[in-house]
Amino acid sequence: MDLKIFTSSITQISEEKGISKEKVVEIIEQAFAAAYKKDYGKKGQIIKAKLSSKTGDVKFWQIKLVVAEDEIYSEQELEELKNQEEEREDEKIRFNPEKHILLKDAKKIDSKIKKGEDLEIRLETKQDYGRIAAQTAKQVILQRIREAERNTIFEEYKDKEGEIISGIVQRIEEGKVFLDIGKGLGILPREEQIQGEFYRYGQRFKLYVMKVDEGAKGPLIILSRSYPKMLSKLFELEVPEIQAGDVVIKSIAREPGSRSKIAVSAKADGVDPIGAMVGQKGTRVMAVINELGGEKVDIIEYSDKSEKYISNSLSPAKVMEVRIMPKNKAMVIVPEDQLSLAIGKEGQNVRLAAQLTGWKIDVRSGEETGGKEEKEEKEEKEKEKTSKKKTTKAKKID
Repeated sequence: MDLKIFTSSITQISEEKGISKEKVVEIIEQAFAAAYKKDYGKKGQIIKAKLSSKTGDVKFWQIKLVVAEDEIYSEQELEELKNQEEEREDEKIRFNPEKHILLKDAKKIDSKIKKGEDLEIRLETKQDYGRIAAQTAKQVILQRIREAERNTIFEEYKDKEGEIISGIVQRIEEGKVFLDIGKGLGILPREEQIQGEFYRYGQRFKLYVMKVDEGAKGPLIILSRSYPKMLSKLFELEVPEIQAGDVVIKSIAREPGSRSKIAVSAKADGVDPIGAMVGQKGTRVMAVINELGGEKVDIIEYSDKSEKYISNSLSPAKVMEVRIMPKNKAMVIVPEDQLSLAIGKEGQNVRLAAQLTGWKIDVRSGEETGGKEEKEEKEEKEKEKTSKKKTTKAKKID
């Protein structure tokens, strides 16, 4: 074996498949072991091969488990087992001389060996292998490399769950978009796409890694463009103050492709959280908006005071008053000319504000509220008058 060519081949496979050199060597050793067993081994044997990185030579061993006599079935017990319909529930094993060796016999080979350990018995090295053995070795190498490659990809992208990655559209099938994400292929399901967004071959997108599972043909990498956390992750990429911990994203409400609200607060003195998110001349927020295909983003300042937080959440509308009501409800009073802005098109602004804050928000104009209060006050006075008349009449009767 030409050691230089062999070493070069291992390096090439390692780099192309993203598998460590040690793993590639392990796979080749497994292939040699499979080929040896095919031509020279016996049924039940466990063969181990060891490849020398210095010489390129391969050595072989048979592995046997060391067992004590009380751990195996006796001949009489085996006969009894044949006549039983169900397997006995004990921890004894059926002794196989190709897999097991008694402790007393193992001690003759290795005096320090203990029961439960593996005994390695050196085998004669063979150079010639038949066609079937060679095919077996080839199949083992291809299969093991595929498995190792899948495991490498799975582990890499499993660590990226909840992160943003880039992908290039490869194909679209039944509404699903398949993207090249580097070492693997990611899936963007229909329900995780931004409504109204079009996907064409060769387009590059940023995507949120939702979930990574082990599939029959390799890792199943589920991506998203609509998940709310994608918004916060995009801002993390654009805003250094978030990475430094000076600005914190407290809450997100999102209607993908249309509009989002994001509440932020400052953790460091002298930091303007909204200014940090917007960036100089709006560069940071515009980078996020452009990545999301023009989705509008309202950045509001978070507050521990519910009234203030609710008021901020209805931005860009101006709020006159916020009244906290029972059962997690809030009545918000706005000027008449701000009512439609506060509610938003088809109720979107108030709906997103409610999602952002967790409060049920009822928006009313100042005039409407004032009229209602005046009416309620008038009704109350009428009730009082009626009550006094009844009292006077009752006294006269007496």
